[in-house]
Amino acid sequence: MNIKTETGYICRLKVIFAEEGIKHGWFAEKIGVSKGTLSAIVNNKQLPSFDVAYAICQELKRPINEIWIKKEPTQSE
Repeated sequence: MNIKTETGYICRLKVIFAEEGIKHGWFAEKIGVSKGTLSAIVNNKQLPSFDVAYAICQELKRPINEIWIKKEPTQSE
């Protein structure tokens, strides 16, 4: 599945949240970021800081490479 990204990474948080029934607002509060910040991360508008990425991985109990996939240069946008 190719998704156009602005960050160079494909963020899978939308899929993960849907699979696990996680609400964006609840998750944003849980990891200590605003809903707007989480929305920008989920929608590939910005990459999280290291602290936020770490909190996301910890909360979801998933490694970073299951949440963000590096976009290959050959992948079409």
